[in-house]
Amino acid sequence: MLRSPSECPRCGTAQPLIARDDHGVEVCGPCVGFAADYTCKQCGRAGNPHSRGRCAHCVLAERVKALLAGPDGTVALQLEPLAAALADAPSPFPAIQWIKESPNTKLLARLAAEGHTLTDDLLDELPPSRNQRYIRQLLVCTGILDKRNEDLERIPGWLEHELADKPAAHANLARPFLHWFLLRRARQRAAVRRHPASADRDLRRRVRVALDFLAWMDQRGLALADLAQEHIDDWIAEATSQRRYLIRLLLKWATSRRLTRELTVPSIPRQEPQNLLDEDDRWPLLHRCLTDDALPTDVRAAGAITLLFGPSTERLRHLMPEHLKFGDEHAHLALGRHPVLLPPRLAELLRHLAEQPQPRPQLSRVQPGPRWLFPGMLPGKPISTHGMTQKLGRHGIPVRTARNAALAALAANLPSPILADVTGMHRHIALRWVAYARRDWPEYLAARAESRGHHRA
Repeated sequence: MLRSPSECPRCGTAQPLIARDDHGVEVCGPCVGFAADYTCKQCGRAGNPHSRGRCAHCVLAERVKALLAGPDGTVALQLEPLAAALADAPSPFPAIQWIKESPNTKLLARLAAEGHTLTDDLLDELPPSRNQRYIRQLLVCTGILDKRNEDLERIPGWLEHELADKPAAHANLARPFLHWFLLRRARQRAAVRRHPASADRDLRRRVRVALDFLAWMDQRGLALADLAQEHIDDWIAEATSQRRYLIRLLLKWATSRRLTRELTVPSIPRQEPQNLLDEDDRWPLLHRCLTDDALPTDVRAAGAITLLFGPSTERLRHLMPEHLKFGDEHAHLALGRHPVLLPPRLAELLRHLAEQPQPRPQLSRVQPGPRWLFPGMLPGKPISTHGMTQKLGRHGIPVRTARNAALAALAANLPSPILADVTGMHRHIALRWVAYARRDWPEYLAARAESRGHHRA
């Protein structure tokens, strides 16, 4: 009540309605003889009392100024948009708590106190961390920094920290390999792909494999010019995972620069889908997502979509209210070119997600950006791929096996062009799924049925 002042129906003043009259109507305290004064002594607003007779809005504004104060004790002109956005937070109490306790604000206060103009280059010099990424996104959301493809543009700064303890010769190869080969390819793909799949993670993996390979060469006293096919075969033969095959791009780049001879890295062995969620588990899990009110709404919705349609986590996390179409009788979700019909209960879950306020109440929406059905911790960003997978897993929804089972079931009944259009996957991947489903899925189901029959017997 104290945090939601309204117009008193009896006296007409804006006050916290803390009492009821003889008819049960909510009224302010003075109208029933309780003379408590909840008016802020500083701004004159009623409600939201915090301390020393001031409201939480005034206390928040004071804390924001202290947070962003520069060497001269005032807020720099560059940071005024951020100060205004923080001070105008719709929920002042959580914002005050955030300023007091968050490690993000400690980094922000240090940057402000140093008095430097905040730029992308300045932030890139900081050690890569969640706090650094959060502060950058906060500055982007308030218009202080320009938007950029963060997944790609933060990689050069990450590389410099990664090279801190590496030999100079390795660094001299890794830098041009990243900047002039990997990043160029990644930027070209990002320009045409709507949802590039975890580009930053992929680039880091390729760079780390390249550095591992250079260290492996040093252990054997090899230079790039000395590499022969037998060395590449030895490198692959020692592999404990498929990541060693990623050395192909380093060798391709080195060959183009005449640093080594033409060498062949075998293709990564193609694997069929494995670890499919059993149908006896998939349908009860879907029923739980649709009916269990104890689960968070976003978990229920994301889990049900995964179990029904099997979209990639990248596509799932980028869903927005615009992807939903509600009609008089039916609701549809656009995962690919053609929307899919939604079960009524799933439609209601998604409607709720589309209509609920976005999180992070410590920041006002001064520059409304895209609204996400599954928002993340960073302002204006959807939940991360890893975050989505982890969150569903914590609630008993195994994303990979659930997705595989859903796609196998769809591919067994749909032609590959329709499967691609409905799920948004590439047509070549859809062809592979259909080939797998038509060949192995019936045998899999029959084997499961036979196994259950033996178990019952």
